[in-house]
Amino acid sequence: MEYKETDPVRLSEDGRSIIAIDQRFLPEKTEYLKISRIEEMVDAIKTLAVRGAPCIGVFAGYSMAVLALDINKDHESFGADLKSCGALLVASRPTAVNLSWAVNRQLKLIDGMKDAPAEDISKSLMEEAVRIHEEDISMCHKIAENGLSLLKDGCGILTHCNAGALATTRYGTGLGPMLLGAKKGMKFKVYSDETRPLLQGMRLTAYELIRAGVDETVICDNMAGLLMKQKKIDAVMVGCDRVAANGDTANKIGTSSLAVLAKYYGIPFYVLGPFSSIDLSCKTGEDIVIEERDPKEISSLYFERDFSIEGVKYYNPAFDVTDNALITAIVTDKGILYPPYTESIKNAK
Repeated sequence: MEYKETDPVRLSEDGRSIIAIDQRFLPEKTEYLKISRIEEMVDAIKTLAVRGAPCIGVFAGYSMAVLALDINKDHESFGADLKSCGALLVASRPTAVNLSWAVNRQLKLIDGMKDAPAEDISKSLMEEAVRIHEEDISMCHKIAENGLSLLKDGCGILTHCNAGALATTRYGTGLGPMLLGAKKGMKFKVYSDETRPLLQGMRLTAYELIRAGVDETVICDNMAGLLMKQKKIDAVMVGCDRVAANGDTANKIGTSSLAVLAKYYGIPFYVLGPFSSIDLSCKTGEDIVIEERDPKEISSLYFERDFSIEGVKYYNPAFDVTDNALITAIVTDKGILYPPYTESIKNAK
């Protein structure tokens, strides 16, 4: 496939490593990581150098393929070693389902070729990784088109965290309708929550939207209610990391607060993501594991000095779960799903 420098992850020219935009340094500077070892892959996911559920899925597909190139080709240990690497990747971030989905897709391929030479398996893993990436590009465009059908020219839109091309490929999910709309000449007024504590909205979403020519304003997370009361928001659009079978949705911390506010003010609240983010084995949001991160992200990460107070505890969950009753629709590459979600998800084709 043809890669673009704006792709957050892509294969190196020799196909033996992954080139990834290090998203920890955006928007101040654009740096690239060259990753080929399992330790580097796990670290890139854990530290959010590579982030966004669909992007992590693409990264995981390539990771399994790249790792297969250098794993001992002894037939007895080849598959077992790759499965061990897959387990390490999946454990690096437990909430985003695309990570485990991509790893399991590669493992299923390995199981189906257990009697084939290791070289043939490696080739097939690389071909499958490219397919995952190509599918993600197509998926993003379909989500953007479906989401755009819910908007009108001139809409005021609120978004949270970053669900653009940096979190996926090309158009993104939650930002896809805005980016596609801008390409079509539509004018939106977009407000991005800064998204504490990692500031993905201020650093990444604003960066992507302003480069696309979108009228973009960053607000603090606690300002959303006032904007809704002032009737500046016509729709809320967010991405997702995992959707349960009943429509409960895990996304960046602070998302559920927006959903409650939107419900109160009668504003449609849309979740956008690939159908692969729906975890049918997860019955409700109660079954979704919520990742907890380093408290230092709250007290010192983006400050010149550490503001932590001795004896004070800090709680830093990376995600929260939005109840399905607060979600107007779930926009996927397979179409727009409406309540009751247990039925619409089951019937999606």
